[in-house]
Amino acid sequence: MKKLVFSLIVVLALVLGACAPAATPSPTKEAMVEPTAEPTEVMLKDIVDTAVADGRFGTLVSAVQAAGLVDTLKGEGPFTVFAPTDDAFKALPAGTLEGLLADIPALKNILLYHVLSGKVMASDVAGLNGQMVDTALEGEKIAIKVDGDKVMLNENVGVIITDIETSNGVIHVIDAVLLPPTGEMSKLDIVDTAVADGRFTTLVAAVTAANLVDTLKGEGPFTVFAPTDEAFAALPEGTVEALLADIPTLTNILLYHVAPEKLMAADVVALDGKEIPTALEGQSLKVTVKDGKVYLNDTVEIIITDIETSNGVIHVINAVLLPPTK
Repeated sequence: MKKLVFSLIVVLALVLGACAPAATPSPTKEAMVEPTAEPTEVMLKDIVDTAVADGRFGTLVSAVQAAGLVDTLKGEGPFTVFAPTDDAFKALPAGTLEGLLADIPALKNILLYHVLSGKVMASDVAGLNGQMVDTALEGEKIAIKVDGDKVMLNENVGVIITDIETSNGVIHVIDAVLLPPTGEMSKLDIVDTAVADGRFTTLVAAVTAANLVDTLKGEGPFTVFAPTDEAFAALPEGTVEALLADIPTLTNILLYHVAPEKLMAADVVALDGKEIPTALEGQSLKVTVKDGKVYLNDTVEIIITDIETSNGVIHVINAVLLPPTK
């Protein structure tokens, strides 16, 4: 009897097992992840369309259109564009922009001076520290200086935003308009070149106060060693104001910055250890070349050279030259 009951239980278990639905395998972790769509590639605009869409470069875009450079900057490239903001154009001397828009060849040259051939990203700039790089304006270069995390072009124009990538290059934003040292600027005389440059407002004010404007707008040729506004600001407090109140002394100091001949950078270097006679009668400037740098009177460094003008050349210096007292 017990054997019969046991046999019935076994048979029943087998029947129930046969009737049970097959177990469904648990999905793997991979199977539970739904397939995702392929990432969409960001479509970059070209340099011109990127500038238009940005909104900070309305004046630059208008200038590019007026100069007929739209097709060039929409081309294959690659290009690197140093793009002045609208505020940078507003900072130009009154009437400058209007004058350029009326002189398309000059406008075109200035715009091409903001363009490099090739794609130069911010990380590449460090390797260009202290170098002069070719621009799209034939024969003209931009000086690059890296000071910590700041990048300066031609000493006075700051790169404030970097690496705006486009389909045909890259844009770096700058805080001032770059003006080529030669070419179109050579049509201006020494005084007008200094005014247009923007780095020499104190010098121009001093030249005006000393009644030397007509002299430096004359036939020449002249070589002017031009102190920047920062150089004047470094003088002891009250010095500039005192000089503006003492015109004979101011005149002598200004004439001490002028040589009555055209001396390009190569000519100055060749005078290492010698002296340059100045327009201040009886006074000369001693030239010293050391470690690739050129100094006047041992302490004043020439930091930018060969800004050609219609009546001579300007070399930029980092301090005010003071004639020796007799």
